Amino acid sequence: MALSGAAAGPPMVAPGDPAGAVSRALARLAKATTRRTGQAPALPDLRLLGERAAVAGLVRQAPSSCGGAFRAVPARDGHVGLSLARRADLDLVPALVESDLLAEQVAALGPETERPPDWLWRSVADWAATVEVADAVARAELLGLPVAGVPPGDPPLQSDASWADGVRIRRQGGGRSSPAVPLVVDLTALWAGPLCAHLLGLSGCRVVKVESLTRPDGARRGPARFFDLLHGGHAMVALDLTTATGRRQLADLIGRADLVLEGSRPRALRQWGIDAEAVVDAGISWLSITARGRDSDAVGFGDDVAVSAGLYVRDEHGTPTPCGDAIADPLTGVVAAAAAAESMTGPNAQLIEVSMWHVARATLIGATPSAHLVERRADGWWVEHDGGRTRVAAPWARRGASVAGAVGADNTTELR
Repeated sequence: MALSGAAAGPPMVAPGDPAGAVSRALARLAKATTRRTGQAPALPDLRLLGERAAVAGLVRQAPSSCGGAFRAVPARDGHVGLSLARRADLDLVPALVESDLLAEQVAALGPETERPPDWLWRSVADWAATVEVADAVARAELLGLPVAGVPPGDPPLQSDASWADGVRIRRQGGGRSSPAVPLVVDLTALWAGPLCAHLLGLSGCRVVKVESLTRPDGARRGPARFFDLLHGGHAMVALDLTTATGRRQLADLIGRADLVLEGSRPRALRQWGIDAEAVVDAGISWLSITARGRDSDAVGFGDDVAVSAGLYVRDEHGTPTPCGDAIADPLTGVVAAAAAAESMTGPNAQLIEVSMWHVARATLIGATPSAHLVERRADGWWVEHDGGRTRVAAPWARRGASVAGAVGADNTTELR
């Protein structure tokens, strides 16, 4: 709640039950780990939803997201939101709104610019006001922009039986080995995948993080404390996947793994000579985290995915804004870790598909809104609800057990 709403207004209650979903997934992770190792793991609690915000000092600031990269603006029949989290996303906005003048203005921005200036958002708002949500979303997706479409009102929720809590087993593979300390090869970046790897590390797995020599994990540019929290204790490998040597080293690492985590589109993996289905058939489990499933080319980050799935609140002007801080990321990370841990107790390797959108959507299905009153007192914001009174807690973060290694720090020991 502390991260949902406007800075000058009260904190707002998220729809659905995202915190409950995290607690249930952590319980599943603990149960599966205890079954595999005979020992209960020491895991964090649901406060991990706010750890990045706590470390980075983020606060609620609707209509923008906590991190400032996402904002929704009115369209002709609803709202459309964009995550402009990367410089490449800023460069695509002129094509989205079809403005040569805007292209010149964006080109004049310094190369270090990553957050969208207000004048860029005004251009997006002027364009969005002339189009319908469906057309805006289709155009943004065609350009590869992370986008969220919000129709007017609150459309009815429908569950998708093929996605259980946002996860589905796409393929059953060959018989898997059951080492005492499973090797997890982590090809993911940013938050959802690294959080999954972190939780598996806490559950007794050995994690090797693989990065590109030329494009390391973008999270390294963020707060070092948060990167250390997720990656401390993991081996760090960096490869040049444009070379035959780099691709061979990646294939060798994967061949030694018990589980591979990745968040890439299948066609990108095939360009590296990696076939996930063949890996699973060989007895190595594979967990794939994507915005909307492996069959979709949609690009998504935690805020836009959450809003498009329905995890948003509306400010006093009716503008949808994300709940919490990029909440689809930590939600997905925890759910993915639970699914991976359960897979490690079975006899066969699996290709596990985790959709961030379906994970976020699942927190809304079957949840009943409860009456509550938010009020400010001398010692902060409080919520009065059916179960009593609860103070709104500020974001809190754990301290990492160790400092994460530099890019490629463990190449010598991990590569053959």
